[in-house]
Amino acid sequence: MRELRRWHWIASALCLAMLLMFAATGLTLNHAGTFEPEPRVTQTRAIAPAEVQKVLAAGPAQGEAPLPPAARAWLDKQFKVRTGDAAATWSAEAVELVQQRPGGQTTTVIDRPGGQTLVEIEARGLVAAANDLHTGRYSPKAWNLLIDVFAVACLVFAGTGLGLLLTNARARPVTWPLILGGVAIPLGVWLIAAHAL
Repeated sequence: MRELRRWHWIASALCLAMLLMFAATGLTLNHAGTFEPEPRVTQTRAIAPAEVQKVLAAGPAQGEAPLPPAARAWLDKQFKVRTGDAAATWSAEAVELVQQRPGGQTTTVIDRPGGQTLVEIEARGLVAAANDLHTGRYSPKAWNLLIDVFAVACLVFAGTGLGLLLTNARARPVTWPLILGGVAIPLGVWLIAAHAL
């Protein structure tokens, strides 16, 4: 019993901040039209220098491949766009790179014949970023690992909580109806919703 309480206390402490965040973003996800503002889009243009145009001209005619180092360095210096080794889409006319991130995206288009470059940054705000983090979309690997750790902590929290409820069930007769309700209500709503699709 004491060991069960100790693990329940540890799991609840580990879960607290993430549980609050996931509960809040559950609401904002369910009502995204209310909470998320209109995307803010900014566009910046420039002409790629001759050396960048040269390496782009020597790139693949079509398909997907990372940008050459010279192009990456110029984009970082000119636009503060860090492309890393992300794959861009190459065609005879242009090279396009779309980089998704929580709450927005950056689209870079470089015209191959003339070097005209457009960088478009779309920002959907803090709520949209939190919503994307909730689902794990466009998130770094460290965040996805944190979600896995949080999920395990929640399982421990729920399991030890159930164990504590069961140990006190005789003294509290309402325990079983509450447990059954906690299982039956979400399951019933889920089955109704799934059947309605």
